[in-house]
Amino acid sequence: MRNSHRRAMLRGAVALVFGLFVAAALPSAGNATTIDEIISRGKVTIAIDTTTPPYGMIDDNMQPTGFDIELAQLIGTAMGVPVEFVTVTSPGRIPALLTNRADMVVSIFSITAQRALQVSFSIPYASQSSVVLAPKSTAIKSAKDLVGLKVGVTRGTGEDGLLTAAAKDTPGIEILRFDDYASISQAMLSGQIDAMGGGDYGDIYLKKSAKGDDFELKYILKTFYFGIGVRKDSPELLQWLNTFIFTLRQDGTLDRLSLKYRKTPLPQLPTF
Repeated sequence: MRNSHRRAMLRGAVALVFGLFVAAALPSAGNATTIDEIISRGKVTIAIDTTTPPYGMIDDNMQPTGFDIELAQLIGTAMGVPVEFVTVTSPGRIPALLTNRADMVVSIFSITAQRALQVSFSIPYASQSSVVLAPKSTAIKSAKDLVGLKVGVTRGTGEDGLLTAAAKDTPGIEILRFDDYASISQAMLSGQIDAMGGGDYGDIYLKKSAKGDDFELKYILKTFYFGIGVRKDSPELLQWLNTFIFTLRQDGTLDRLSLKYRKTPLPQLPTF
């Protein structure tokens, strides 16, 4: 009996130590899953992408600016805490949340069912159409006209998924992936690719180049709606963000941001 009791105690101790080891090895449930925790910490960490103008870019003073950047700054103002930016690219948005590097993502984060398996989205605050852009001299009206062409996409974006699917259905389309919008734009301007997937604002920025006047929007792939992404264990934070976005939609702030950065009024946004 004594030996049996000792073995049982030993197994219990081993299980306890193992449990503590596993708990220490796993990431915490979240550094800031509630508004109170963010305020107590004294800052809110927000993931942004500065390679996606006009939503995120670097100004002449080497500071982040754009629609998403100003929206993120308004979040900090409403919470009464400074914003600490965490710079990511499109593929790094979800990992930034899941590894607790950021409390939220404000980075043209299109709301999709696939992404919602890993993170939670706020109600939409903006939208854009994913489109195909190419030189005016290139006749493109649909995916079949992309056969034999090199088509660039930014990795992990909505247009990446749409054009990859089109390439499977229409053999002969060569997809080239880039890590950010700046890289794909440069590839387009240098002739490395024949066409590109991007936002419906993309031709505005291509026209800034000496060669840019030769480019235009060819056809629309799909309209996406942007939400603020948070970890799935943050329902209180998500509810606050929904309320915050609702107030900005009501008082005209989002329209002002759209006119300032997109040069066009904000379209009517759905709720869910």
